[in-house]
Amino acid sequence: MIHPSDHTMRDPELAEFRVEVRAFAAQLSDLLADSEEGIDRSRRILAARFDADLGALDYPIVDGGRDLDSRYVQIFQEEMVNAGAGDSTSSFGIGIDMCLPTIRDHGSAELRERFLRPGLRGDEIWCQLYSEPGAGSDLAGLTTSAHRDGNEWVVTGQKVWTSGASVADLGIILARTNWDVPKHAGISMLVVPMNQSGIEVRPLHQMTGVAHFNEVFLEEARLPAAWLVGTEGDGWRMAVALLSYERSSLGRGGGRQPVPVDRLLDLSRLTSRTRDPLVRQDLARLHSGSQIIQWLSKRPTIHPSILKLWRTRQGRDAAELAARLAFPGSPAWLGDTMGTTEPGRLIEPTADHWSYAICDSRALSLGGGTDEVQKNMLGERALGFPREPSSDRDRPFRFVPRNR
Repeated sequence: MIHPSDHTMRDPELAEFRVEVRAFAAQLSDLLADSEEGIDRSRRILAARFDADLGALDYPIVDGGRDLDSRYVQIFQEEMVNAGAGDSTSSFGIGIDMCLPTIRDHGSAELRERFLRPGLRGDEIWCQLYSEPGAGSDLAGLTTSAHRDGNEWVVTGQKVWTSGASVADLGIILARTNWDVPKHAGISMLVVPMNQSGIEVRPLHQMTGVAHFNEVFLEEARLPAAWLVGTEGDGWRMAVALLSYERSSLGRGGGRQPVPVDRLLDLSRLTSRTRDPLVRQDLARLHSGSQIIQWLSKRPTIHPSILKLWRTRQGRDAAELAARLAFPGSPAWLGDTMGTTEPGRLIEPTADHWSYAICDSRALSLGGGTDEVQKNMLGERALGFPREPSSDRDRPFRFVPRNR
């Protein structure tokens, strides 16, 4: 249970808004009575949210929003968590938390009209086509290309580590539109329809057994000329804006979640380790980390990389404690689901929650930018340190040596 924020106790408008959200959340059980977990359930929630004028709280009124500040968004998230629907729209997170805000802030009126409403209502699922096999952490070294053919853009190349591509209707893609300028200056951001013959999606299976990521092959994939976000050649600035939204989303708890401390406490009771001083120390440290993340998330001006790094550290430390509590066989151990339990008692094992959490935890340091990238961002953009040296920053990209 997340308790009401202190500011709602002092501000009548915020308190009134909390009542509005609670009334909406109270209707969810009836709305979802005959739905199964998954995309259909998420779509129902998103459509109901948008139709109740709760789907675009911080969007301008002209774009179908309510032009409210972050306090209202926080209240909505708190009440949805308390209603048990806090993570029920995760399949749409890339669109709602990353792609759509970028289009809202930088897209043309035509793009905002075309994509914001259906995206927020759950009518369309988005993916993010950024990383490439030959670019690695040097995203600006991408070689997927796009050229104009009349009233269309034509895109050819390969992307990798693309979450949700197998179910996405649309992708926001970075492509090179000019090879005769330095690498950062020749990139454009486009919106590409995923359901076309020029696009092939191949799942990438991880050691968890899940194919969360995909590689995407584009061979003369086409999209309308107007589906350009920002201006041609300004894609790097668009990319940075979207990545900022991604880090903020991950820092607030979007995507992968650290194992909750109360679950680890239950596990320590089950394994009779609650009197172990090292286990008690680790549990106290993880509880403190969880509280710090909550407090940091309430600071509207905090650099998103700080939250991302804190959550990554929390997730790794929680998984390491789970592995120690589960003894040497932990990666293969079938544990429990994330369901509610009685104090000190785990429910009957029904899924491989613990083994999944342990094996998946390392991905926390990769998704949304590696820990090293986040630290570089903080050093250069928050602390003003000089950039890392580079020999290709000012050379036309056509003449930069590349991986083949």
